[in-house]
Amino acid sequence: MSERELFSFRNPYFSVSVGVTLAILVLTVIAGFLVLPYAQTGIKFTNAWDAICSAAGLPRRAAPATPPAPAGRTSEVVLTSSTVSRPSQESIGRGATLAQRCAICHGPTGISRADSPNLAGQYAAVIYKQLLDFRSGARTNATMSPFAANLSDQDVADIAAYYAYLPRLPAYHPEPQLPKPHVVIYGAPMRGIAPCGSCHGSLDNKTGSPWLEGQSEAYLKAQLHAFASGERRNDISEQMRNIARALTPQEIDGAAEYYASQPAEVVKSVD
Repeated sequence: MSERELFSFRNPYFSVSVGVTLAILVLTVIAGFLVLPYAQTGIKFTNAWDAICSAAGLPRRAAPATPPAPAGRTSEVVLTSSTVSRPSQESIGRGATLAQRCAICHGPTGISRADSPNLAGQYAAVIYKQLLDFRSGARTNATMSPFAANLSDQDVADIAAYYAYLPRLPAYHPEPQLPKPHVVIYGAPMRGIAPCGSCHGSLDNKTGSPWLEGQSEAYLKAQLHAFASGERRNDISEQMRNIARALTPQEIDGAAEYYASQPAEVVKSVD
């Protein structure tokens, strides 16, 4: 067979080869210039020509993407170092009266025996923010949400001032010879995890971050798992959700056990 006959459409093998090649080319063009552009998330095209221009790297008019609906309400509270920082004695007194309704869960002296958070000595800004989040729905709880619903801004500030005024449960770790959990002191920089103590006391405190010493182990674990799952989302800038998602179950258990240590004599004194 001569070379002219080999590359002739009368040669069935040549015809099939050209046809298959053209079909592949057409399918590739359709996939690259139409299918893949429309498969992108976060962008919409006004027509097919805009999609083709986009794939070719040419200017096009893209319809603005509709932002995804948020999973739920998030915190809108803005905290500064001066938030509820200098309460008056009258404010603390009013807070003590209002806090009588809190005693069944948080204890008459702010120290709970019901796996609810200990509020005695807690930073005022922390209580202030959480109550406002419960009131707005940014944080939900079957007990706290109805309680916070009818609180005024002044009520919230007074309750926060009262609990911050109470003496804090002292830090106590019955086995000091054991090393502190690595995540508490050093974090895990390679996974983007800051030390717990850099925000929650011991090493430093950031405005709005609660003091964790002496809190209930069950409560701490529940909150970390809620942050990790997205069930709780009232953290500012999602910092706790990002950290909790990166923690291992062992790190969550270790941090909760460490912060939950309480002196037996203090527990007996509130019985």
